[in-house]
Amino acid sequence: MTREQVVLAYSGGLDTSVILGWLMDEGYDVHAVYVDLGQPCEDRQAILDKARKIGAKSSQIVDARDELCRDFAFPVMQWQAKYEGTYLLGTSIARPLISKKCLQAAREVGATVYAHGATGKGNDQCRFQLAAEALDPGVRIIAPWRMERFRKLFPGRTAMIDYCDQRQIPVKASVSKPYSSDENCLHISYEAGKLEDPLVNGVDVVEFGMTVSPQQAPDRVENVTIGFEAGIPVRLNGQRKSALEMVTELNTIAGRNGVGQIDMIENRFVGMKSRGVYEAPGMTTLYFAHRILEQLTLDRDLVHLRDRIAPEVAEMVYYGFWYCAKMDALLAFIRESQKPVNGEVTLGLYKGNLIVVSRSSPNSLYDEAIATMEGGGSYNQTDAEGFLRIMGLPGRVQGRVTPRPY
Repeated sequence: MTREQVVLAYSGGLDTSVILGWLMDEGYDVHAVYVDLGQPCEDRQAILDKARKIGAKSSQIVDARDELCRDFAFPVMQWQAKYEGTYLLGTSIARPLISKKCLQAAREVGATVYAHGATGKGNDQCRFQLAAEALDPGVRIIAPWRMERFRKLFPGRTAMIDYCDQRQIPVKASVSKPYSSDENCLHISYEAGKLEDPLVNGVDVVEFGMTVSPQQAPDRVENVTIGFEAGIPVRLNGQRKSALEMVTELNTIAGRNGVGQIDMIENRFVGMKSRGVYEAPGMTTLYFAHRILEQLTLDRDLVHLRDRIAPEVAEMVYYGFWYCAKMDALLAFIRESQKPVNGEVTLGLYKGNLIVVSRSSPNSLYDEAIATMEGGGSYNQTDAEGFLRIMGLPGRVQGRVTPRPY
């Protein structure tokens, strides 16, 4: 009898190692796909070897780091999209890309099933599945944590560790952890464990991997200059950089200056509130520099329209609606709107702060002759009289019909 082929989004950690073994016990041939998004790993080859040792029919690593920055993170940054005004969506952006790479691998090996290790409580299950079904409507999804028989077999981490011991699966895991973390080249997220108590100071609990605390940052300002073309960051301190180089080098520079730490209570797609601590030094810096250059180059009404829609874009990314007609249209809109966003921004980084040093653009809409508060200039203040009479007309008519107390 031919065994059904399944592609597993594989991290090499405890959960997906157990799931790999369990899928084999269920009668599947498993193809493990590790999508490299910049997450830390001592030995990439060890991940492949471990998957094969467990019994995977095949295992592969797909390098998607530059694609993550270029095609996913940068368009979201151009939208200035932050979920609930705070979260820069580092994990949310990555999940649709993982699904895309896994489905590409599935096509190569003839698999019709896609498995992942996301829980039934979180957002990632939504992002994985919504992306996969949009790309391949016929794909079958296996999410073991949503299956009662899997949860009965593995009611906690102790049972999972015991399973690995019995199968001689090497894992670095302990029964007790102060928190859980997820990392890629864009950010690190921290949640669960002690962080589930909102009274706990996250900075005291988390051992940050990308940033120092602002108090420990150097006692001097460090300047960086970022050059943009059509809203995309392409130069750092005068040197042309790939998308990945831009993010990783800014992670180092901004991280050592304590930039980019976030602690928030957020509303998950499934309806519950959860507490997350994040650090995103490079992307925080890029968001800020991009906004500063837009102030110089974009029309007022265009920026205001973009800012009204940006929360909806953030919500779509957070929920997992990356591959849909609405997002396609919104990405086309932002590409068109960003064409004038060219130039350079110099920032001063100091103890968690971002300070504007200078900005310049060949497309600058700032006209000092118009804006000057000194006498003369090319703006005729007398013109404002008629402007205000016209703008005030509805208010004067309403005031006569319905007088307001004052």
